Amino acid sequence: MKKNTLLKTIAITGLTYSAAVAATKMTSKQSARNIKPFFSKRSPYIFAHRGGLKLAPEHTMAAFNQSHKLGIDGFEIDIRLTKDNEIVVLHDALVDRVSNGSGKVCDHTLEELKQLDFGYHFKDINGEYPYRGHEDAKIVTLNELLDAFPNLLINIDIKDSKQSTPGKLAPVLLYRLIHSKQAFDRVCVTSFEDEQTLRFNAYAHDRVAVGAGQKEVARAYYAFNSGMKHIYQPNVDTFQIPTHYRGIPLNNEKFIQFLQSLNIAVGYWVINSIDEMDALLKKGVHTIVTDRPDIAMHLINEKYKK
Repeated sequence: MKKNTLLKTIAITGLTYSAAVAATKMTSKQSARNIKPFFSKRSPYIFAHRGGLKLAPEHTMAAFNQSHKLGIDGFEIDIRLTKDNEIVVLHDALVDRVSNGSGKVCDHTLEELKQLDFGYHFKDINGEYPYRGHEDAKIVTLNELLDAFPNLLINIDIKDSKQSTPGKLAPVLLYRLIHSKQAFDRVCVTSFEDEQTLRFNAYAHDRVAVGAGQKEVARAYYAFNSGMKHIYQPNVDTFQIPTHYRGIPLNNEKFIQFLQSLNIAVGYWVINSIDEMDALLKKGVHTIVTDRPDIAMHLINEKYKK
């Protein structure tokens, strides 16, 4: 292609893009989200990841109790369904990594899971196993967690795949439990799969705070990065994301501000360095999800005391 022809093509393309941006700005009806009660408290929020998995066996009362004593705002947890359709607090599809048992969570009844030792593999900084056989290192149901900490916020990540039988049941069973507990204002429901939060919201009817899945994050970031951010209309209340994804810096301060302008609470996981926590909080980040709530609360109390 000749140089003049190439320049004309670039110019026409630029004009077409500019016209598209101008046209969409005229027709866009973007509006901010209404802030849910879950996010009505003063930020920043400190959430203990899986209860604070560097302090005690993840997703056990041993971890939840330790983190609670530190003064955290809430827990970031994962849920799965058992064989008898009980909602348990667990990350992996298998119990092997975190207990002395084996097999899929969905192939065990709750009673069978209660026989397992979820402190068996936890090793402390001295290389010892202080929680083996511990009474607080047992499987925890979401029902038990909600009862145990009525004043803490709980961020719930649906882990069972949307295509699996447990995954298809999880959204409705989760909604029923939240409804029975009248816990609408103290839980937030998320999933990597946007379809799972959409399924949940079909029952919740926007009464419960929900978080963005991977597709929603990609949609927002594309709109922001392409100059078309004015057409992005959020349908979630929070983004809980890594600082970087495949080389893309999701901790961009302008991206954070863009989301905040739409009343989207921006959180990052898993942040265990005090310097990184501080850097994010200086950018106005709403939520820090961490394995080390002890470090996070030290920073909050020293520098960001509420």
